[in-house]
Amino acid sequence: MRILYVGNSFTGRNNLPGLVARLASGRGIAVEHRLISAGGASLRQHLNAGTALEALADGEYNVVVLQEQSTLPAKNAARMQENVRDFHAAIEAAGARTALYQTWARKNAPETQQTISTAYAGVAAELGATLVPVGMVWERFLQTHDQPVLHDADGSHPALAGSYLAACVFLIALLEEDPVGLDAPVKGLDADTAALLRQAAWDICVELAG
Repeated sequence: MRILYVGNSFTGRNNLPGLVARLASGRGIAVEHRLISAGGASLRQHLNAGTALEALADGEYNVVVLQEQSTLPAKNAARMQENVRDFHAAIEAAGARTALYQTWARKNAPETQQTISTAYAGVAAELGATLVPVGMVWERFLQTHDQPVLHDADGSHPALAGSYLAACVFLIALLEEDPVGLDAPVKGLDADTAALLRQAAWDICVELAG
């Protein structure tokens, strides 16, 4: 599978695409990936820059993962959804499918998660895009777990555990595989913590689907 990721540091931090590929390989799926990232960038900025559209036209990708600037869905959902629609048109024209990487609320503003989740879910349903509900999984996990810490020290970006949990959600929602029981060690994350995150991702996704 060839995946193009378009986003910013929420995708690039801790090499999320690499974590997804490593988990996928444990289920016998080979993933080639490219990340087009710019610090703090919105999807509109990526559209205007043109690099992602050029890659899309040339790359024969199966899936394009879109990650909007982290606070825009809460501040202006209409603008975020317009950005996604414009990208989706180009993705469809290239013969690929759209996946939306739903991100999480800032640590000091958990009340914004509902708005962020609704913005992503609404436009995913409208376009028939795949929703990767990382934000909702983080929200449920944080309700019941103090450890491991998902947010980095800045209260915004993901710590390694947060990125690993996100990667597990990608495996489930995008690749339709179960991460439970995978032997997928990651430097900096002990085996018990990784196993906890894999199990939690599966349990919460099943709960959300129900």
